[in-house]
Amino acid sequence: MSNYLYVLLISLFFVSCTQPKTNTLEQHQYTNALVNETSPYLLQHAHNPVDWNPWNEDVLSRAKKEKKLMLVSIGYAACHWCHVMEKESFEDSTVAAIMNKNFMNIKVDREERPDVDQVYINAVQLMTGSAGWPLNVITLPDGRPVWGGTYFQKDAWMNSIEQIYELYKTDPAKLEAYATRLQEGIVSMDLVELNEDDEILQKFPLESTLDTWQNSFDPEYGGYKRAPKFMMPNNSDYLLRHAVQTNNENLLNHVTLTLDKMAYGGLYDAVGGGFARYSVDGRWHVPHFEKMLYDNAQLVSLYSDAYLVTKKELYKDVVFETLEFIETEMTHTSGAFYSSLDADSNDEKGTLTEGAFYTYTEKELQALLKEDFDFFKMYYNINDFGFWEEENTYVLIRTESDSTIAEKLNISTEKLKEKKEKWRATLANYRAKRPKPRLDDKTLTSWNALMLKGYVDAYKAFGEERFLNAALKNANFLKENQLKPDGALYHTYKDGSSAINGYLEDYAALTEAYIALYQVTMDTSWLELCKDMTTYVIAHFMNTESKMFYFTSDEDAQLVTRTIEYRDNVIPASNSIMAKNLFKLSHYFEAPEYRDISDQMLQNVLPEVEKYPSGFSNWLDLLANHRFKYYEIVIAGKDAKEKLKDIQATYIPNAVVAGSTEKSNSYLLQGRFQEDRTLIYVCVNNACRLPVAEVADALKTIKISE
Repeated sequence: MSNYLYVLLISLFFVSCTQPKTNTLEQHQYTNALVNETSPYLLQHAHNPVDWNPWNEDVLSRAKKEKKLMLVSIGYAACHWCHVMEKESFEDSTVAAIMNKNFMNIKVDREERPDVDQVYINAVQLMTGSAGWPLNVITLPDGRPVWGGTYFQKDAWMNSIEQIYELYKTDPAKLEAYATRLQEGIVSMDLVELNEDDEILQKFPLESTLDTWQNSFDPEYGGYKRAPKFMMPNNSDYLLRHAVQTNNENLLNHVTLTLDKMAYGGLYDAVGGGFARYSVDGRWHVPHFEKMLYDNAQLVSLYSDAYLVTKKELYKDVVFETLEFIETEMTHTSGAFYSSLDADSNDEKGTLTEGAFYTYTEKELQALLKEDFDFFKMYYNINDFGFWEEENTYVLIRTESDSTIAEKLNISTEKLKEKKEKWRATLANYRAKRPKPRLDDKTLTSWNALMLKGYVDAYKAFGEERFLNAALKNANFLKENQLKPDGALYHTYKDGSSAINGYLEDYAALTEAYIALYQVTMDTSWLELCKDMTTYVIAHFMNTESKMFYFTSDEDAQLVTRTIEYRDNVIPASNSIMAKNLFKLSHYFEAPEYRDISDQMLQNVLPEVEKYPSGFSNWLDLLANHRFKYYEIVIAGKDAKEKLKDIQATYIPNAVVAGSTEKSNSYLLQGRFQEDRTLIYVCVNNACRLPVAEVADALKTIKISE
């Protein structure tokens, strides 16, 4: 942060502490405008006494016309602290009166409008050093932010917003100057310059960068030495790949430790399957209990890949149980996937309470499990280690493998598995009688694409046709409802209607998913759709100077700044996914222009990767395509589907796969089909080995590790 911004922040803080509060509140007729929205999050606030408005051009124009400060509050339906702030402040008539008198109040669902969220979360990050949700920002009438933060208690909230309003009345020039400088800071956060050093792909100091990264690893519980603890599936996915490709046993042990402990932890729903968003502690025990589609989608992919490497039964259980949860709780009959389940649900007193659906008292467990309770108590730590909160409440957490526990209990692992299935059924029936957490039933293209790819990856690992069928059903839903004939996408779908122009994350994630789907179906129509979307992205999202892609298209309304999302987070950055897509599509379509863009994007970000590798794991995955041999595996012939399935049961992170059961004019398949036999071609850099008929012989020619 610049010295100028720092001084202004100090002065604003001083004003907020010294200016007198205004106590004059006029009578107000409430006009909450959220009742006509479809977002479950916005509808949660539709009956607040605050005059909430949705984010749209009409509201923004009114703020400018009336020269009124905007108060922008951003959250999502499953957000626990969003609910807390709503109850404490936004449902309070005194707070609402202050907000209604002084501000144009705007509620934003961050999942519907990630473009708006990105701008203002960057602003709060600059102003305070951290950011999250609920995200609350005050802006000038033109949308430029001047103040912000996350969760506020009621008195602090009232005091803060009153003082900013007073400053706007008494010294608007100070806010204007601050807004200008802050806007410059926001723009600079996502500024990516063209890097013309084309040798960086080979000379990047990968090993020293990884050594630095490993200093943050938690040797006891996996993940990182911090709390709260997020799962970061793309980090583990890259580290798994690097461990396998470099025969790094220590790194592989860290990845498997992380995956084991996450699956053992209270973070994982041992009864209903699926993961909560993160744990508040360092041992994956107590989560904020919201379940997000995007986490579970990526974790299905990660555990499927890890199973291919390790063959650990635990990972198979996690995938099957998580997909069972997705099927029963998060899937519409059309094949579309819902967005999330809330952290909160009604307790026995009818009060919205965090974790009420998922936690148990010891008394409840004893009554339900009867003679099996002592076994269950040992397995899930119904003791001081598993204790959660008051009233003797527990979150189920394991500490040991099934084989270790079976030995302690002096029973076979098969008998333990029977007991676990019985426990799971008993607790599932019991909690089915509890009020369920609230469902956010909107469909997001990007998150659906992540889940679609999760199903594909699970199909590759386990060969279950039902996984492929679910993937195809969702893929067709997205094609029919979210994809326009010109390659453009919608971002959301709700109640039969598609809405909001797609963001880069939608194009990137869906292209990645359709590439994966082609690789297991050999249906080239999915690749053709990828090409259509890529053409649209290059035309409407590209920054022609840096070759990076903006988050919004040139057909969207202008915000304070047009951001470029390139740092990987809980979900990989849309630019990193797009760069990997372009790399793969360059192989499928003999399109060197795609490869050139991908290479340039990677060159642009590598100078920053060395400082913060965990924020660039998907870019490092792309870099691995340059550091190791990258294969084209082509299968042509009447038995191509069977041989393809066998090949993909092997972990091969450094290859694209193409196949056909008939003649094809596509680039990789042209001239390779023979009527009387099925052949497998393995190629690197346009040089192919002699074709072979057996999968085992083909795999011998593919070098995964150094």
